[in-house]
Amino acid sequence: MGGSHGVGVVGLGVISGAYLGTLANHSELRIAAVADLDAARSAAVAATLPGAEAVSVARLLDHPDVRTVLNLTIPAAHAEISLAAIDAGKNVYVEKPLAVTFAEGRAIVERAGSAGVRLGCAPDTVLGTGTQTARAAIDGGLIGRPFSASAVMVTPGHERWHPHPDFYYAPGGGPLLDMGPYYISALVHLLGPVRAVVGAASRLRAERVIGSGLRTGQRIPVAVDSHVTGVLEHVGGALSTITTSFDGVATTAAPIEVHGETGSLAVPDPNRFDGEVRLFPLGGTGWRTLEPRAGYADGSRGLGLIDLVRADGQRPPRAGGDFALHVLETMTALLRSAAEGRRIALTTVVERPAPIPHTRAEDWKGEPATAS
Repeated sequence: MGGSHGVGVVGLGVISGAYLGTLANHSELRIAAVADLDAARSAAVAATLPGAEAVSVARLLDHPDVRTVLNLTIPAAHAEISLAAIDAGKNVYVEKPLAVTFAEGRAIVERAGSAGVRLGCAPDTVLGTGTQTARAAIDGGLIGRPFSASAVMVTPGHERWHPHPDFYYAPGGGPLLDMGPYYISALVHLLGPVRAVVGAASRLRAERVIGSGLRTGQRIPVAVDSHVTGVLEHVGGALSTITTSFDGVATTAAPIEVHGETGSLAVPDPNRFDGEVRLFPLGGTGWRTLEPRAGYADGSRGLGLIDLVRADGQRPPRAGGDFALHVLETMTALLRSAAEGRRIALTTVVERPAPIPHTRAEDWKGEPATAS
């Protein structure tokens, strides 16, 4: 039935399966309770998790066996559920983004600090071998002093595959708040925190057509910009450009590239834990792939929650609330800059999380639980 640290999961949508696949049999954790607006879904999920109860959200927040709440609700509900969990004395790990507004995100971080509970937030993909190997290469001087980076995410939109994509196009949605956390989190790991941004944005069309599921063919309104681009000024002096789009078809651009005085680095998709890191040194004749040299091997969703539990208040969690708030402010400042047509300086200051040595999967996944 798992370990002694009880976890309660709120929200059992598409992403929950990936988290439960990681956490359900971890030796240090136990899924004690699950809750969803759909009671039948809660019951069905609980039936697959020995010892887990299907309960209401209120009961989950008051559950004596729940020490950490995993908040997998839609973004618009992140703040409400996270704050309620904190007020109940629970640790919180929330799916990205931390909240849909900077004010809400700051309230969550401040409330967690006042309550003395731990706060973590996705994405944890940047803790895998892809981003961490790239970071080790930069920190090790393989490209010299980094001065520039680019991040590119282009897709025709999630309505093509998601059966209920409405929230992607409602306030708090859009390509930047949805996918930007992966790319900006990676850029901060690689180049350090952001001090100011300049942004621009556009909206290609006012409606989207659902392409799968029972609502196929239904039109939904677009209430947010669907193409966002901008420049991030990092504290260390490097400049990053970012493009996130629900309007394009495809791209040949690397998800992330980092350029230094003596080399360029191609970084894999930060929405994945692994992938090839490639180096082109000054004077070289081509790209070469670097062996994984840092990060959690074979990572999967929920790794950040495991890291938070293992931190046990003795160190900051690597996917922590302060870091997530900085990422959220970077994104919301980009959107403000696009709306107001001006450079915006950030107010949050954050340290890069501690680097991660190359860690074998068996050393972080824990031994599978033995059925009782």
